[in-house]
Amino acid sequence: MRMRSSLRSLTGRRLRSNPMDLLLVRHGLPVRVEGAEGPADPVLTDEGRRQSERLAEWLAHEHIDHLMSSTLRRAQQTAAPVGDRLGLGVELVQGLSEFDADADSYIPIEELRQTRDPRFFALVEGRWDELGSTVDPSAFADLVHTTIEGVIERFPGQRVAVVCHGGVINLYLGRILGAERHLWFEPGYTSISRVAASRDGHRTIVSLNETAHLIATRVR
Repeated sequence: MRMRSSLRSLTGRRLRSNPMDLLLVRHGLPVRVEGAEGPADPVLTDEGRRQSERLAEWLAHEHIDHLMSSTLRRAQQTAAPVGDRLGLGVELVQGLSEFDADADSYIPIEELRQTRDPRFFALVEGRWDELGSTVDPSAFADLVHTTIEGVIERFPGQRVAVVCHGGVINLYLGRILGAERHLWFEPGYTSISRVAASRDGHRTIVSLNETAHLIATRVR
């Protein structure tokens, strides 16, 4: 009996010490908006909705404990089919919104890059005011880190999917890696980047920019 008790105690300690699995998911492809009256806050294109449906089918093969989203529409519309497929509600978190939340335009970054638009260089160099953003990059990075660390603290040992934005993902993962630039890689639409977060504060990037769900079907 003492041996069984010891085994149960050991198993319990192992379960409690499991790292928290954090899935950072970028939203699907949104529509292009320029010169809106008020914040652009674009919705998803038809392609973005298809991407979100494929994401939902992919994640249905994993046990997700909690689902969160930025308050912006492109993130909410990406999270919605995931929540429907997994039977989860979507918790909206203001601190997960993108730095351009108040901007009156949304131009997909790939378009800015392909056309060598000066706004692309302003974006990667941290001159976000040239894109209509009113936030300070360093202050925004601190907000993102605090918000996501708060998520980790709330759900120890669980798997949580967070649907947010390219800038948010760059800033959080960049801090783990010690990246010098705020924006150092380009997450694909509905891509998944995974972090294992231990209780002692250690953070491990498990994967970066997973997009297999856009071209493959998961069978188990």
